[in-house]
Amino acid sequence: MAEPEEVEVRMNDTDMLTIGAFARACRLSPKALRLYDELELLRPARVDPDTGYRYYAVAQLERARLVAWLRRLGMPLARIREVCAMPPTAAAEEIRAYWADVEAQTAVRRDLAAFLVAHLSSPSRKDTTMLELRYSAHSDPGRVRPANQDTAYAGTRLLAVADGFGPAGAPASGAAVEALRFLDTEEVPAGNVLNLLEEAVRGATEAVRDVADADETGTTLTALLWTGSQLALVHIGDSRAYLLREGGLFQITHDHSVVQSLIDEGRLTPEEAGAHPQRTLLLKALTTGAPDLKLHDAHRGDRYLLCSDGLTAVVSEHRIRELLTAHPSPEEAVQALVDAANEAGGPDNVSCVVADVV
Repeated sequence: MAEPEEVEVRMNDTDMLTIGAFARACRLSPKALRLYDELELLRPARVDPDTGYRYYAVAQLERARLVAWLRRLGMPLARIREVCAMPPTAAAEEIRAYWADVEAQTAVRRDLAAFLVAHLSSPSRKDTTMLELRYSAHSDPGRVRPANQDTAYAGTRLLAVADGFGPAGAPASGAAVEALRFLDTEEVPAGNVLNLLEEAVRGATEAVRDVADADETGTTLTALLWTGSQLALVHIGDSRAYLLREGGLFQITHDHSVVQSLIDEGRLTPEEAGAHPQRTLLLKALTTGAPDLKLHDAHRGDRYLLCSDGLTAVVSEHRIRELLTAHPSPEEAVQALVDAANEAGGPDNVSCVVADVV
């Protein structure tokens, strides 16, 4: 209930403040205090049963000020609740860890901003010297799965990774990639590349339906089609494509998964997503949704990575960037990435395609 304007008075009880007085003392608004009461983060010491007025003990000021400071840091309320429940030394370590995460995320956003500025500021590429790809692909069953349901392919024009699932997962991923392979030998007109790729994906979808004899069978698909100066991207599912440019690693696909939708809605953090029980559930696969299609300008020195979630589920993006940077040839980089996934337990099939723009 809304509370009327209050006068800063003390109750008969010792060391008790009205909500207005307490708000001014701890630099939190009465509205914020009501919210923290509802969330059981900062409960009033007493609520008048007749008027509903909230009263706070002076001893609660220290906790209230800590909450106010942590909110100024931008810490989520759920994490503030955890910090407030810790002894001071553990709380200090948690705040240090939180701020390290903030600085890391800020660095990533800074790099992304620099990439976007450079990308959007680049002049027309009509007169740019034609470039070509140097590439390598490898698919590995991992250390746990009895069979490999991934398919990876790399050619002069086409790069692709598909991650099959269900009873006929391997034939499904193979059929999807095989249906695109004709693009590797066709001259691709730059102005019509997205339409050509979209038509090819429709053929891949039908090919998967032909081999998928159960509703539980399907495949992801992430592919890049090279025109000589641009790459057309098609993506559906939770396999990924990354761009390594000038030392920065950028994910250029968006996962079509349950946990990614929860992250997008703010209901889950990326750190929590790795342990979520529904982390493998897809919202879209090749036969159950429309893929993303987009066009990327390529720069000399760019390195592209396509991979199944057998890599990204167990190897951090920081480590992926290190391995892509450390190994000069695509063959070495692919092998290092697959080895890293297997060294982390290899719980899933892992497929990687690395291509350099040269």
